[in-house]
Amino acid sequence: MKKTSGNCIRAFANIKQISDCKKQIDAIETNLNLMANALDLVGNNVRLKILYLLNQHINLCVCDMSDILEMTAPSISQHLRKMKDRGIIIGVKKGTLIHYYLTAEFTDLFKDIFKRIEKGEVLKSIAI
Repeated sequence: MKKTSGNCIRAFANIKQISDCKKQIDAIETNLNLMANALDLVGNNVRLKILYLLNQHINLCVCDMSDILEMTAPSISQHLRKMKDRGIIIGVKKGTLIHYYLTAEFTDLFKDIFKRIEKGEVLKSIAI
């Protein structure tokens, strides 16, 4: 009986497959961490709504989002700050207002997710 780690005992371990999988994970570790951080940040219901709105309407200011989501401007601003700090959105000052935009990188990343949401094709198996 081969033992490959301290946690799992089995009669036959595919050592090559395990080694290949470890190499694959090691090669993309940084990218996996970046994606996990991005998904963790937008996993918040309010931030996902904000991103959806910015994806649909190109640019909105804090007051617009505050009215749409029926939240205070300071609360919206806190969510925007977190996403801006991580490079998911950018703010462009126009006169006295700052209009927010979803960056091109994240527009591409989330476009399929937003389409699934619109079509009601959300993963029902994980619904609360």
